[in-house]
Amino acid sequence: MKQKILVTGGAGFIGGNFIHYMVNKYPDYFIINLDALTYAGNLGTCEAVEEKSNYKFIKGDITNREFIFDLFEREAFDMVVNFAAESHVDRSVADPEIFIKTNVLGTQVLMDASRTFGVKRYHQVSTDEVYGDLPLNRPDLLFKEDTPLHTSSPYSASKASADLLVLAYHRTFGLPITISRCSNNYGPYHFPEKLIPLMISRALNDEALPVYGNGENVRDWLHVYDHCTAIDLILHKGRIGEVYNIGGNNERTNLEVVQTILKALNKPESLITYVKDRPGHDLRYAIDSTKLKTELGWEPTYNFETGIKQTIEWYLENKKWWENIISGDYKNYFKEQYGDQS
Repeated sequence: MKQKILVTGGAGFIGGNFIHYMVNKYPDYFIINLDALTYAGNLGTCEAVEEKSNYKFIKGDITNREFIFDLFEREAFDMVVNFAAESHVDRSVADPEIFIKTNVLGTQVLMDASRTFGVKRYHQVSTDEVYGDLPLNRPDLLFKEDTPLHTSSPYSASKASADLLVLAYHRTFGLPITISRCSNNYGPYHFPEKLIPLMISRALNDEALPVYGNGENVRDWLHVYDHCTAIDLILHKGRIGEVYNIGGNNERTNLEVVQTILKALNKPESLITYVKDRPGHDLRYAIDSTKLKTELGWEPTYNFETGIKQTIEWYLENKKWWENIISGDYKNYFKEQYGDQS
């Protein structure tokens, strides 16, 4: 059955990978990519699908109610997948306001439009950070869907607020929603300020690798392709009103991740530089994906060893993509492709 799907934040890391996945897997679906092209939005991420007949890019801000309502009325979407979010914890510490605006108010605008124009499924892409953190000495503890929300940063608080709003719209208005909460993603097209691409790009240039604190903070790493397959399943088979956790079951300390990258690139560990820890830095994230696996039959394709190897190879083969970002040239891509529409 032909579907028209709005993907917000599709010029970002996870949203961009989801665009690739959906455009290629479902040639009979029409995928519209809506992105405001803020600092982390890079249309070069979607360059490979730009000529596809089932894909279209639109520049726009999810907080602009008039624009969003006009778009929904014109396009008559069947599904909405909301990736659009301010997502970097350090930036949320420096400037919380934009996180509240985009992540909470933007979500409200999208859901109001979805209600008004009869969207059949609204999916909210969330994060395991809404659960807070777990102690390092309790490897038996995992985040489950009913784990109480206990946020640590303005970023995670904004995402938890959005989740609660999505659940409230389902209960109060009957909006057909699902929510997914994922662990740390990695893979192609990851914006270079995040841990793995930052360490790869700096190591390749023999620059110091800044590691917070003692590097013992633990994250569960999920390859972005596996995240995409999980959302695909939830969209098509997930139960309305439900939350699904998506985890990679690949826990590593930050220091172990950095050491793995250095070893793969044949670079010395002397490049590691320990820096002052981030305020409120969560100790450990770990996701229990049992619900997703038992209900929908999802299984990840990548373990961390195969996934990080593939990711490093991608960055070696696509230096132009991330070098353009580091230099700032990626910001010119939209003007070159679409003209100055600001």
